[in-house]
Amino acid sequence: MSTSVQKASLFNRFLDSVERVGNKLPHPATLFALMALLIVLLSAVAATLGLTAEHPVTGEIVKVKNLLTSDGIRWIWTNVEKNFVDFPPLGLVLVVMVGIGVSEGSGLFTVLVRQLVLGAPKRLITAAIIVAGIFSHLASEAGYVILIPLGAMIFHAIGRHPMAGFAAAFCGVSAGFGSNFLIGSVDPILAGLSTSAANIIDPSIMVNPMVNYFFMVASAIMVVVVGTFVTEKIVEPRLGTYTGELQPLEIEKLSEREKKGLRWAGWGALAICGLLAWSIIPEDGLLRDPETGGILHSPFFKGIVVAIFLIFFVPGLIYGIITGSIKNDKDVVKHMTHSMKGMGGYIVLVFFAAQFVYFFKESNLGIVLAINGAAWLKSIGLTGIPLIIGFVLLSAFINLFMGSASAKWAIMAPVFVPMFMLLNYHPGVAQAAFRIGDSVTNVITPMMSYFALIVTFSQKYDERYGIGTIISMMLPFTIIFLLVWIVIISIWYLTGFPLGLDGPIYLKAGI
Repeated sequence: MSTSVQKASLFNRFLDSVERVGNKLPHPATLFALMALLIVLLSAVAATLGLTAEHPVTGEIVKVKNLLTSDGIRWIWTNVEKNFVDFPPLGLVLVVMVGIGVSEGSGLFTVLVRQLVLGAPKRLITAAIIVAGIFSHLASEAGYVILIPLGAMIFHAIGRHPMAGFAAAFCGVSAGFGSNFLIGSVDPILAGLSTSAANIIDPSIMVNPMVNYFFMVASAIMVVVVGTFVTEKIVEPRLGTYTGELQPLEIEKLSEREKKGLRWAGWGALAICGLLAWSIIPEDGLLRDPETGGILHSPFFKGIVVAIFLIFFVPGLIYGIITGSIKNDKDVVKHMTHSMKGMGGYIVLVFFAAQFVYFFKESNLGIVLAINGAAWLKSIGLTGIPLIIGFVLLSAFINLFMGSASAKWAIMAPVFVPMFMLLNYHPGVAQAAFRIGDSVTNVITPMMSYFALIVTFSQKYDERYGIGTIISMMLPFTIIFLLVWIVIISIWYLTGFPLGLDGPIYLKAGI
């Protein structure tokens, strides 16, 4: 046996061990409940030990809150329902699923998959799904709800393992945070936080939302190429042949009625997109911010879930009417109801996941961990490439415990942006390194808001799939993306090539 085969075999055995251990854990809902209980206990221990951190912006001493005190128990008692209802993915998922139910029930999804399978080159399917995942961030986090199950469906239809398509879509959607071909809604948020942090050193600095644009485009190309390689050469061979009970979609040529329905559904989608554009592009657009006239914090983005709902509901309705799969309003409601039947397990899972996430947030354990971790990295005095790599690894580690990217950057930017600037690096360097670390571990951390939904989707193909299945399947993406991304940003550092449209990697003056 060759050395490369032995290494591959060892790596597969390692992933198999991860899967076995992970799947021997309790049901994900039980696991989240136990983790919530553990947070309560850890908060008591940490508070007793006096674990604190100094907030880098306010200078306030952040203390761990003991959730086992009378105040803590009262907070838990009065917030269980609120935690569940306010959990960010819950509303988005349920509203979008109502619209998806019409598209799926009318047959639009099925005919779209058939058309894609019939028309697209088979060798480009994996790359196309990853590209779609990267672009999906333009529609907020809808890619988690829509594209991941669609990727599995497409692979299943062409005779490949559905979980390989699932993995390709998941890697594209999650890595889209640190790589993209276009500027998304998160870029102005991060740039604003970077600006505030940079002003600590130089009040005149303004960080442009496109500060990482060149790096993001190069990273997006890397994600497509490397993601395709990992999917087809590592993940898919390990998965083998799908032997589950779910039957694949039969691929037949589209009938004339189906083609007509598809054309009119496309016109319907374009009409919705046109109306949405009309509501935000003009300066007096109805869905712009009525006070500032801006788009970023406008009603449009605050209610983006409505736009996503309409983009699926209207074309699905049109297709159903033309093909005869929808004859009256009862059919529409029936399709909506059917789409919600499979969400029962997800809703139960979210109930316990929400308690874990909000217990963790209320205890301040995540904030204290992030601040102390940042202070430690600063204290060891790294510079150059070791500093960048260390910050990438720290960001990846903290992402395992804190799900919100903007919340993490709000804490980390005031520490690291000034630190990088004082070492003569542009604020965009710190921001780019943060985005790498925050992207690579998204696919393996249960703290990611949509992880519960990901597990639920996977169980459609095999009810035995659990947290261990997902982590072992996605771990190769984490490891290889991390290594390649470190190489890319190191090359950027050595060449001094601009990260984006806001200056070079070094600050040449002012520091």
